[in-house]
Amino acid sequence: MNRIFALVMGVFAFVDGTLGQVTFNKDIAPIIFNHCMSCHRSGEIGPMSLTNYEEVKNWAGTIRYVTEQRIMPPWKADHNFSRFLGENYLNDDQIKKIGAWIDGGLQEGLPNDLPQAPIFPTNSLLGTPDLVLTFKKSYTHKGNGKDEYRYFVLPSGLIQNKKIKALELRPGNNKIVHHALFFADQSGKARQYDAQTPEYGFSADDFADFNADEVINRDQFPGYVPGQKSRYFPDGLAQDLPANSDIVVQMHYAPWSVDEKDSSTVNIFFAKSNEVIERTVKGKIMLPFDLVGGASSFFLTPNQVKKFTGVYTVPFDVSLIGLSPHMHYLGKDWEVVLENTDGTKTNLIRINDWDFNWQGDYYFNKYIRAKKGSKIRAIATYDNTANNPANPTIPPKFVTWGEGTKDEMYYLPIFYVPYKAGDENIVFNETNTSVSDVKSKYISGKIFPNPVNRNQASWTQISFNLTSGFPVKIDLVDAAGNVVRNLRDQEYFGQGDHMIHLETQQLPQGAYFVKISGNQDQLVMPLMILE
Repeated sequence: MNRIFALVMGVFAFVDGTLGQVTFNKDIAPIIFNHCMSCHRSGEIGPMSLTNYEEVKNWAGTIRYVTEQRIMPPWKADHNFSRFLGENYLNDDQIKKIGAWIDGGLQEGLPNDLPQAPIFPTNSLLGTPDLVLTFKKSYTHKGNGKDEYRYFVLPSGLIQNKKIKALELRPGNNKIVHHALFFADQSGKARQYDAQTPEYGFSADDFADFNADEVINRDQFPGYVPGQKSRYFPDGLAQDLPANSDIVVQMHYAPWSVDEKDSSTVNIFFAKSNEVIERTVKGKIMLPFDLVGGASSFFLTPNQVKKFTGVYTVPFDVSLIGLSPHMHYLGKDWEVVLENTDGTKTNLIRINDWDFNWQGDYYFNKYIRAKKGSKIRAIATYDNTANNPANPTIPPKFVTWGEGTKDEMYYLPIFYVPYKAGDENIVFNETNTSVSDVKSKYISGKIFPNPVNRNQASWTQISFNLTSGFPVKIDLVDAAGNVVRNLRDQEYFGQGDHMIHLETQQLPQGAYFVKISGNQDQLVMPLMILE
């Protein structure tokens, strides 16, 4: 009897100890799956794979260091200053859990506690592209330990104008592709530059009279950085891709020790014929011309820390969508605010510790209204001293504007659309899963407002939560079961909360259903549109 009692108590003690411990399956796997695995898996840019217990355990010490130092995940925007879509950083509790797991002996935990791992699509995170443009040939990036900026010209082959909803780069060589910018060129000038070089593509260094304005001083499409998923523009918004234009890709290849080849692909997603595009996304690029003191003031003498302030006066009422700060190795920080006409300020972005290796596009989690006459003030700090560990030139040298990474840039694209009444009430993300109205096995969600009165609001928001990451299809169907609009077609969404903005003003009144399907599961939510 005593032996049985002791055995039972031992089991209870084991279970209680397991439940009280921080384990991989219960506590760490959700963090790794949702914040790390997009880059740290086979074929992606992460230098090691982090897809299961053994892999994570083998790198536990490194993971602890880079998370405690907030080096990883590489989210640079200060979330206490302003908020964005797709924020990828760890909070204090998550970082402490990683440390406690290591201190507790790297326990694996109970098998039933392990969540489903993300299901990543193989080709595109956004679904099936409408246009795929590939490099005509491979380009060899020299293994000389130097950065390289190179332009590649991809003819679109379009015979009519198109509206772009999203653009996605699929790097051919993740080891060397650092980031990329995209532009549409109707002039043919980039193609002429390309034809004059024996190798595929061209660089600014190939031409003594190279004029970057002829290539990049035009509307810019959203760029690419490793680990950052491309995004669709909100419903009713798109960018123009004119007929007969070329897509110009400005590729930055990172320093490498041996020659490496790259042949990348650009996936382009167009607005569907039944989506009414009411507004075109435009971009204002703040450059040294916008600096207080003018473009001639943009230089850094040796051993100098210097701030530059740019000011742009908004010429008409707009709704800001996002922005993409860019500088090189001397960059130290950014702070961008909107000075409203009533004297108040709206925070746009602050990057306290600039890292050239991690830059990208930041999209606001709601429209930010900027009235005519308001000012965007952008302050950037540069450190051209020997105390800057990233300084590419020691001892420091005189530095001014240039494309090379030993040069410097003040470059701030800002994406916007003309203001529309009600924009200030629209948000693009959901942070409270407890308000979900409808649930299935892996998906839960709600629609708000619902019903939608078209005389009072022209939009509604489809919120949904996934228990793990997987591709989803989102359809709007009528009462007879006919698909009225396909809103997403096998786009990958990670574990957690998401929101799709739906313009309803162009839809007839009546009863509809929103169907979200993926991972062999389906969620159906009713939507009523009133006159």
